[in-house]
Amino acid sequence: QLGLVEVGGGSVQAGGSLRLLCETSGSILSFETVSWTRQGPGKERELVASITRDGIENYADSVKGRFTISRDSAKNTVDLQMNGLKSEDTAVYYCNVLLDDIDYWGQGTQVTVSA
Repeated sequence: QLGLVEVGGGSVQAGGSLRLLCETSGSILSFETVSWTRQGPGKERELVASITRDGIENYADSVKGRFTISRDSAKNTVDLQMNGLKSEDTAVYYCNVLLDDIDYWGQGTQVTVSA
């Protein structure tokens, strides 16, 4: 069983920044994909950003230019740096790992952006 823990959520005013950290119990370089996904109030779950084993990054159009995903293979962590936050970024953010065709999820961390 793979362990995932998200840290770094909180409350911030619009225009501010937050950095989320996904801590994993496995080697991130063995994961096919690591993603950050969010679910806002009354909204469907949305893929925010992902990074593949080969280091290919992908972003939702709504966050391009504002969010950056990165990984630290020595610490087995994946970061999501969020700048220029907007009220519509308010959501629970989840770290998601695809490994051997199995999806693993963290418990989520709340991000609240006030106007």
